[in-house]
Amino acid sequence: MEVPSEGESIQIHSYKHNGRIHRVWQETTVLKGTRNIVIGGNERTLVTESDGRTWLTREPSIVYFHAEHWFNIICMLRDDGVYYYCNISSPFVYSNNVLKYIDYDLDVKVFPDMSYTLLDEDEFEDHKRQMGYPEVIDQILYRNVDKLIGWIQQKKGPFAPDFIEVWTNRYQFHKRYRIRE
Repeated sequence: MEVPSEGESIQIHSYKHNGRIHRVWQETTVLKGTRNIVIGGNERTLVTESDGRTWLTREPSIVYFHAEHWFNIICMLRDDGVYYYCNISSPFVYSNNVLKYIDYDLDVKVFPDMSYTLLDEDEFEDHKRQMGYPEVIDQILYRNVDKLIGWIQQKKGPFAPDFIEVWTNRYQFHKRYRIRE
């Protein structure tokens, strides 16, 4: 299995259960890459939607992907604190400079005070019917919603107090280094 290298620029591709592309992030700098974890940073990166629309991310973000958990976490660094957007998704795979995962619609939004809300349950139910998610996927996804909420409450992983500082400093280092090249 390929592993992205620290400092490497990769794309992130999100798919739907039916195999269709959902969203592409053009450029993310790898801050840590192992078989199980990819942590990256991006800022004002071009995002392309499945319908061809494009937009730029607004704020610097640290992204966290795990090969064994059915969620990924985007830590958005805003003036009033860190907001987390957590996608309930398949574990990632990495190949040919692209990190890929299946987005399963359910999302958890976490606010700077660590309060959170589960989003898009209606969209999940619609897509489950349309794309025929098997019952086992439904069970896995809701188990991982519970696991993610446990992480939030325990301040584990990207929700740990020092996570943002450590990875933001690493991202700033890579931005400075890349500019000098």
